[in-house]
Amino acid sequence: MRMRLALTLCAALAGPSVLVLPAVAQTSPANQAVADAEAAAALLRAAIGQLAQAVSADDQVVALTEVIRGYELGLSALRDGLRQASAREAELRDRFEAQRGQLSRVLGAMTALQQSPESTMLLHPAGALANARTGMILSGITPGLRAEAEALQVDLDEIATVRELQANAAGMLGSGLDSVQEARRLLASAAGDRSSMPTRYAEDPQELQELRAAAESLNQFATGIASMEKDVGPPMEDFEGAQGSLPLPVVGTILRPYDEPDAAGVSRPGWVIATAPAALVQTPWPATIRYRGPFLDYGNVMIAEPARGYLLIFAGLSQVFGEVGDVLKAGDPVGLMGGTEAPAQEFGSQFVSDAARGAEAGRSETLYLELRRGNETLDPADWFVLNPVVGPQED
Repeated sequence: MRMRLALTLCAALAGPSVLVLPAVAQTSPANQAVADAEAAAALLRAAIGQLAQAVSADDQVVALTEVIRGYELGLSALRDGLRQASAREAELRDRFEAQRGQLSRVLGAMTALQQSPESTMLLHPAGALANARTGMILSGITPGLRAEAEALQVDLDEIATVRELQANAAGMLGSGLDSVQEARRLLASAAGDRSSMPTRYAEDPQELQELRAAAESLNQFATGIASMEKDVGPPMEDFEGAQGSLPLPVVGTILRPYDEPDAAGVSRPGWVIATAPAALVQTPWPATIRYRGPFLDYGNVMIAEPARGYLLIFAGLSQVFGEVGDVLKAGDPVGLMGGTEAPAQEFGSQFVSDAARGAEAGRSETLYLELRRGNETLDPADWFVLNPVVGPQED
């Protein structure tokens, strides 16, 4: 009996199909993803907690913009942490599935070892020598079997950790959605109430409307605006010196780079950026509003001038803030994207599900970003900085 048990254990642990499990480690991939996600969740909680102070701030627009921006950065970081954690869970499950037979043999051997009567473990029918040899086999097998069992437990603990992270994230996001939606409503109201904004251009509203009505393309419209030179302000900051260091105006992912054709073969001289519904759009540099409002099929468009001869175009917004001639500071809100978020009771679980599916899931809106110098368009890649939060689409 003891020899059969030893052979069973040897068969379970030997051969080319031996189960390969990682060694026990204090910092597993799942635990690292959880740590990253928890840090992101702390950003979210801090942003949500600042809403009350923002409402009573002297400059509500600045304070509310910081709240929303902090929330969106935390949300994006949490998305990445959840995606990594879900990928780790899928990796572990795939490995379990591939080695299911080997796992069954190991677990069966462990069960047999635990259930064998002590009396049968002490005697061998072939005599004392065979009994000693069998004991040596078992003494060598048992530590290896224990190590594999411990490694298996580590993997199972990782999966449990990921599941706990997902559940906690879903609950926190659902409870925080109402707060950030209120912050957006307050921002739209506060931005509309600002009457002390400095102005720079004395545009003729009638001339601007006639230009918009006559323009058949965004390029034609922007070229016309550039020709309306009515600058009444002092020299602006050194925009050209900021080349290569501008932050992107929205948290999202670049879907199509400069001049890359879409599925219909249409290419645009700018970037198409995927964003979450109601995402905040900010100006990356001090700029003067030259146009704001609807244009053709672009939705709402904001055209801002960061320096003489340069234009920044943001197209596809649902709401735009400010008036023509207003001078914006770097980081000032220019508007909000459209789209509809899931109800609070569904938002958290939907976000977790989207994060597991990949970077683009849940980013249903698209912002078009174009940079112009005179009558030519410039590749934003030469001007803007990509970072872990806002980056190119992954293949």
